[in-house]
Amino acid sequence: MTKTPQETAYNTRSKCRHLLFLFLFAITLSLAEPLYAQSLESEPYFDPNVSYPFADLGINSVSNRLSVDSLMNTLSLEQKIGQLFVVPAYGRFTSEDEDRFKNLMDLVKDHHIGGIIFMNGDIYGQATLTNKLQRITDLPLWITQDMEYGAAMRVNGTTRFTPAMGIAATGNPNNAYLVGKITAIEAKALGVNQVFAPVLDVNNNPDNPVINVRSFSADPNMVSTFGNAFIAGVESEGVVSTAKHFPGHGDTDIDSHLDLPIVNHDYDRLDSLEFIPFKSAIDKGLSSIMSAHIAYPNLSEETGLPATLDKTILNEILIDSLNFEGIIITDGLEMNGIASKYSPGSAVVQALEAGADIMLISPDVKTAIHEVEKAVEAGILTEERLDVSVRKILNLKKKHQLFDANDVKLEELPTLIDRVEYEAIAEKIARESVTLLKNRNNILPIQASKYPKIMVLAVSDDESGSTGTPLVRYVRDHHPDVKFRVFDKRSSAEEKGRILRDARNSDLVIIGSFIALRSQQPIQLEKKQLQLLWQIQNMKQPTVLVSFGNPYVLKDLKKSSVHVLSWSNHYTQIQQTVPALFGAADIQGKLPIDIPGLYKIGDGIQIKQSSIRSDRAESVGMSSDSLRRINYVMEKAIQDSVFPGGIVAVMKDGVITYQKGFGYHDYEKTKPVKFNDVYDVASITKVMATTTATMKLVDEGKLSLDDKLSKYIPEFDTDDKRDIAIRDVLLHQTGLPPFKVYVDKLKTRKEIIEAIKNEPLEYETGSKYVYSDLGMILLAEVISEVAGSRIDRYVRKEFYFPMGLYSSFYNPAAMGRWMVNRIPPTEIDEVYGRGLVQAKVHDERAYFMDGIAGHAGLFSSARDMAKYAFMLLNDGIYGGNQYLTKETIDLFTSKQSTFNDRGLGFDRKSSYGLSTAGQLASNDTFGHLGFTGTSLWIDREKNLTVIVLTNRTYPKRTFGKKISQIRAEIADLAQSAIIEYN
Repeated sequence: MTKTPQETAYNTRSKCRHLLFLFLFAITLSLAEPLYAQSLESEPYFDPNVSYPFADLGINSVSNRLSVDSLMNTLSLEQKIGQLFVVPAYGRFTSEDEDRFKNLMDLVKDHHIGGIIFMNGDIYGQATLTNKLQRITDLPLWITQDMEYGAAMRVNGTTRFTPAMGIAATGNPNNAYLVGKITAIEAKALGVNQVFAPVLDVNNNPDNPVINVRSFSADPNMVSTFGNAFIAGVESEGVVSTAKHFPGHGDTDIDSHLDLPIVNHDYDRLDSLEFIPFKSAIDKGLSSIMSAHIAYPNLSEETGLPATLDKTILNEILIDSLNFEGIIITDGLEMNGIASKYSPGSAVVQALEAGADIMLISPDVKTAIHEVEKAVEAGILTEERLDVSVRKILNLKKKHQLFDANDVKLEELPTLIDRVEYEAIAEKIARESVTLLKNRNNILPIQASKYPKIMVLAVSDDESGSTGTPLVRYVRDHHPDVKFRVFDKRSSAEEKGRILRDARNSDLVIIGSFIALRSQQPIQLEKKQLQLLWQIQNMKQPTVLVSFGNPYVLKDLKKSSVHVLSWSNHYTQIQQTVPALFGAADIQGKLPIDIPGLYKIGDGIQIKQSSIRSDRAESVGMSSDSLRRINYVMEKAIQDSVFPGGIVAVMKDGVITYQKGFGYHDYEKTKPVKFNDVYDVASITKVMATTTATMKLVDEGKLSLDDKLSKYIPEFDTDDKRDIAIRDVLLHQTGLPPFKVYVDKLKTRKEIIEAIKNEPLEYETGSKYVYSDLGMILLAEVISEVAGSRIDRYVRKEFYFPMGLYSSFYNPAAMGRWMVNRIPPTEIDEVYGRGLVQAKVHDERAYFMDGIAGHAGLFSSARDMAKYAFMLLNDGIYGGNQYLTKETIDLFTSKQSTFNDRGLGFDRKSSYGLSTAGQLASNDTFGHLGFTGTSLWIDREKNLTVIVLTNRTYPKRTFGKKISQIRAEIADLAQSAIIEYN
């Protein structure tokens, strides 16, 4: 029955909501203990004790059998034979004049083939061809496709996932379930009825050239657990999942695409290992199994007979002994393990006699059909045997309603394929799969302060010269000084010399191994590559080896200081791996295989995230669409001339989910604001510099909150000032006046400081709250005395440089034009004669104090401020280093004032009236504002940071009156982007 547009839209929205909930649930699961230490009983989506949701395809039901039998009575022998064949097609635009297209039409219309396996293609190309083929055939086509790591295995533009072994490394079977489910949703949207996945082979042979990371594990029970989860996910969407390759392709060292592998194990060995995943899946109602082109001489009476053609293996073992009642499909009959030894027709006849139902990719379909027809006429093969398989195939088609009009809905594809929720899940799984097996001297997380110069070396088995480009691009997001080299098949001796020279001049070498798993190609490093890498490993510089593919490459590079497995060379996997190297993501993977002589199943070093990264909002349970509403607030403010431009950044759980520049540096509108521009943060200096330095000295016992200023400032040794403590300064209750101009008469640092020291009090110390710059100016002088270093140098040395705050400086103009060009002006000063104030502090007192003061003078970027905020939220730890203690952070950022909600140095969300932290922020929100139009708010309860940087004082400080309202509105939009669910 045709659905109305309203029904279609509702079903689409419902499915998206369901997947979004699955995504959020998956995030929750990521916080739980991994599989190795917990049961799965609490996971509602994949229950290992329940059969597959849509496993009963009704193949043997009476109603289906009767209706299919009546259909079969109308079919000729040639039509029945044609139904057994699945032929390849390419899902991309093809002219109807091309021979390939005409041959495909001929097979469909005149030879009645039963199905299509789509090879490589794109979304609309495949969907369009599917519709065209389904419309010209008398019997509907059964559409199949390889989708081991998602639809993207064959279809460009769809969601790509980490390979099976990487999924198992996450320790969470629900990840396999979600991969299966999303794969099936996209497959179904494309008109695909059956996916050839998962691989249930147990990869217990490190030299296996064809299975490798396609297998979940070397442990059959782990293969069963993750394989069952994947199958359940696929079949929950009504798509048929295919387990492959029976009876097991894991323990071979020959690629069956090239030759016929021989496995000499006997039945007992296979039953205790290779059969286990298949038996488990069969017990749960598995719908389909693919056979292996492998000979098992100790199972069969016919030595050298491939399992695909062996009735002992398919009929007696799989069907009779293991009670499999589903569809058996051959592996590709064009592979050399079959095609080099059997004619097209002979292969099909023997496969049918062995018990197979669907013949996949015969090298010559027309010849095969003709030879099968002759075999039936000669009595070699009975028509009754054909009927058994044809009936199964037609039942599948009927069960999946293929006899009804069911074109692929091209207009629905954008709502069902490659959705942001799917990508977020794929990225989450990629992150969780990263497995650290060695970390000598705690090199990870990598810190630029410890390793100032890094070389990234991509080792590849291709000739492109560009392999590894995504790797270095992402490394440069975390490190300022990175050199990049590629060593591949085209590299010369001169290039090798340059690589060695660069390695010697580096402090750390990151080696990216891009030896991918490709059919009919070796998976080992070449000899010249190994020799180069051994030379590098023998240098004094430590090496970090990251395998983006074959995990067994670690065997050849044992001396590397760090061993990391990342399972795939796809850019998503690289993108989600690099942050982990720098502490910007948890490392939690566990090895699902043995690597002989090095590591065992279950090995893996875990490291918690200790630095920030940028990622999509959905990765931390936020909505990108909701955050996008911030755009409108900023654009409207710019239109209203509240400020010429600005930056907003939102960070949750250590992930920058939104960072965007708006408008221009000034109202001339010739220089657009970029997201990494640097702003005068004004009074945020009070927390990012002065308060933070105080916290450090308190931690070290060099300062106490109860220390009196008179201890360091002789001018305070008077009756009314003697008891003013550092605590009073931080709480703005010293009695000092809120503001003094000074610079109308005083033009030097010394004069201004002396004036403040001698400033009379305006009220009794501790009797009330009066926000004042003067006390913070004096506190910075105290810090300089105690630390033995001026405050700008102290915070740079103790915090900014080691934390990688590369854009945080006092007096940034001294850094050169590259920095000045990133800084918008803050005012055109006609009062104190400064003219255009750019890259020099806006506050006039700090300006005449050489740009260095405790209340103002700091310039910073949104990313640097996010790093600072994360350090506070992460109990004082950043990049693996402890900068402040949790106790001190909690003390300074919690309510300490008797007059309001302020902490020590830090402002906090007000419990009454309008707060620029927003109305939706929790009560445990702290931060500070800057007069130039900046703000930093950190919600501890929600682990959320909102940063706003503007130059609202340009061209005059009387501008930007609506800044408080805009700050609050942006903060509330950030808060509302957090997805609430029960």
